[in-house]
Amino acid sequence: MNTTYVCGHRNPDTDSIVSAMAYAALCNALGENGYVPARLGHLNDESNFLLRRFGFQPPMMLSTVRTQVRDIDFDRPPLLGINVPVSHAWKIIRENPSLNSLPVTNEDGTLYGMVTAGGIAESDMQAIHSPILHEAPIFNVLSALEGHVINCHDDVFDSISGEVTIALPTPGEPLKGIGPGSVILCGQQPEVIEKALQIHANCVILCQSSLAEKYRGMSSGTCIISTPCDAWQAARMLYQATPVSRIAAVEDLVCFHLDDFLDDVKEAVLQSRYRSYPILDADDRVVGTLSRYHLLRPNRKRVVLVDHNEVGQSVPGLEQAELVGIIDHHRLGDVQTGYPVFMRNEPVGSATTIVATMYQEHGLMPGEKLAGLMAAAIVSDTVMFKSPTTTNRDRRIAERLARIAGLDLESLGHDVFSASSADKPASVLLKTDFKEFHLADHRLGISQITTMDSAHMLKRKDEFLKEMGRIQEEKNYDMVLLMITDVLLEGTQLLFLGDREIIRQAFSGIEVGDHTAFLRGVVSRKKQMVPALALLWG
Repeated sequence: MNTTYVCGHRNPDTDSIVSAMAYAALCNALGENGYVPARLGHLNDESNFLLRRFGFQPPMMLSTVRTQVRDIDFDRPPLLGINVPVSHAWKIIRENPSLNSLPVTNEDGTLYGMVTAGGIAESDMQAIHSPILHEAPIFNVLSALEGHVINCHDDVFDSISGEVTIALPTPGEPLKGIGPGSVILCGQQPEVIEKALQIHANCVILCQSSLAEKYRGMSSGTCIISTPCDAWQAARMLYQATPVSRIAAVEDLVCFHLDDFLDDVKEAVLQSRYRSYPILDADDRVVGTLSRYHLLRPNRKRVVLVDHNEVGQSVPGLEQAELVGIIDHHRLGDVQTGYPVFMRNEPVGSATTIVATMYQEHGLMPGEKLAGLMAAAIVSDTVMFKSPTTTNRDRRIAERLARIAGLDLESLGHDVFSASSADKPASVLLKTDFKEFHLADHRLGISQITTMDSAHMLKRKDEFLKEMGRIQEEKNYDMVLLMITDVLLEGTQLLFLGDREIIRQAFSGIEVGDHTAFLRGVVSRKKQMVPALALLWG
């Protein structure tokens, strides 16, 4: 099931958060599963208060929608323990032609190394020139040979080592020149077996031999193994009894994490020659492998934008995502797509109003808690219906949601605008609801604080102006404005940095003081502040 992230704008306000949550809930309720609400910044005091009041957890934080390793359909091959025999690794690779390598993991699941078909073949070829077995675990040997130790039960053997010799029938003394500690493979050759025991061979392997019954239960320092394999097959399988960790590549490995961005992965792959790369999770445990072909057509994250439609206000990496929908009540911005998408843009006071309308259109009534949260979001974004963006539909929808939740809108509005803390640092208050705008050749940043006591906020004028100056210098803005919107006064105490004549001309008839002005009836940034400046600058 593909995840679709529903996210509002950066520096989210209550309408942005709630409209994302409500739309995701609507889609999931209608059977379009996988919709997840997300936020692009920290919650403000108002949103935190309302989520707690109505019993909701904050949406997940989404930092980017750039394509990551976790978004691709990478391979999930079997993961091999370090003590697994090479024969088992070869069996898996042989049975799965698409696999050319397998991850080898430690007991905790972290990466030990990579074993490849080429590495197994190279090890097998080396065994021809150097037929020496080095401490092959007895369990691995018995598994590879499908064999059994026929010694006395009191004889204990943990591993097998030594130079491997196939004892062919020859005239004269058997095993001539073979010393102690060897590994002898033989068949129906009693004289060879006796000689091997006499010279204290490390191991005697009886291949397809009925003599096994003669030596069953015998106590000896030589390990005696009976196998149904013939001598040639047993000799080859002995080397495949070696733990896979012995032949795994462990140096100069290139691996990636689930959160790595595909752009960075492609660059690393181009600079290496491996055919397969291990993928690790946040705890460095192996979760799969990727090959070059996985990078050709990666899955992109699916995104629905609510309460905005401008790239500068949206989630980073949007150009790499699959945009599937936009629900907004602002002017049309600069988001572009190469394919048709669902879009609903309506001139109402709140994005939540549009989502609530969609609930009605589908004959679905939100639950009591969600209805209360949605009503609060509409009250917040319309500034208790005093914003010029407010429509009759905003009022009707909010009243209907309030009835479902059993709430009084007047008291709810008082709670909403009393939730913000005025005691936070100026830097925090300015960034809580800050947006950047490009009007003609001008760049400006506008922050808005909605309160029921603007006089208290104005006592911190110097503190705000100092922080606004820092932002102006850092971002190279032509102007920085702070709208301290007072619900009771139905207007905005404006603090600004920039040309005072611009403010005077944009809002004729006002008195402009020392970086301050009172804008009676101005409560909306998008409907009143930005259009007035845009009209002035053409």
